[in-house]
Amino acid sequence: MTRERRTQLELLEEALGYRFNDPSFLDCALTHRSYANENPDLLRQDNERLEFLGDAVLTLCISDMLMKKFPDLTEGDLSKIRSSIVNEKPLAGLARELRLGDYLLLGRGEDISGGRLKNSILANALEAIIAAVYRDAGFEGVCSFVAKRFQPLLDTGTVRILYQDYKTALQELTQNRFRSIPRYSVLREFGPDHDKVFQIRVSVGDIVSAAGLGRNKKEAEQRAARKALEAIEKLPSPDHGEGVQE
Repeated sequence: MTRERRTQLELLEEALGYRFNDPSFLDCALTHRSYANENPDLLRQDNERLEFLGDAVLTLCISDMLMKKFPDLTEGDLSKIRSSIVNEKPLAGLARELRLGDYLLLGRGEDISGGRLKNSILANALEAIIAAVYRDAGFEGVCSFVAKRFQPLLDTGTVRILYQDYKTALQELTQNRFRSIPRYSVLREFGPDHDKVFQIRVSVGDIVSAAGLGRNKKEAEQRAARKALEAIEKLPSPDHGEGVQE
């Protein structure tokens, strides 16, 4: 590795918040197949094997984080949140924040065609870096790295998946079955400002009412909607033509 390349990688290490014991892992993680193929005399290994490993390591780390953060969620909910994080688009977005494209080693043709901006190349490079951290620091080290870099994605992914599943599902069901829409209201809020808990009620006409608790209003609404869905599932099907209108 040249001195110039090592200096370049040190800048990336600062952005990553991780200093490699063996910088060759990071260098390999940033080496695209096109570069290795165009420079066979360098005997460089591309990042595809690391990308393969990184995908598995990331999946395990995120799964562990979700299990600890949401002990009451079902396997289905956990899987949906995980899939919203461990896929090409959010990974490429995080790679762009880290400016990984600036550090990639690409073949001439791939570089000219805009390879430094391609979602697939960026996402694969990030997964390869995760594998590089795993090989350099072990499982505990890579889990710490993933937790630091992916916590914001985990939070937004959780909000998007859970609220879409239950609140949207409840509205679609009640509109179709009862010709009514859910109404949400705050019953109470308690606890100190830094650790407040909200209780929110959702009602669908006179048919069903359910309440949920949460650390914020959206979380409480989500839980109330889930309870309302469960209550509606136990109701007998309405006669044809009947409905509730507000």
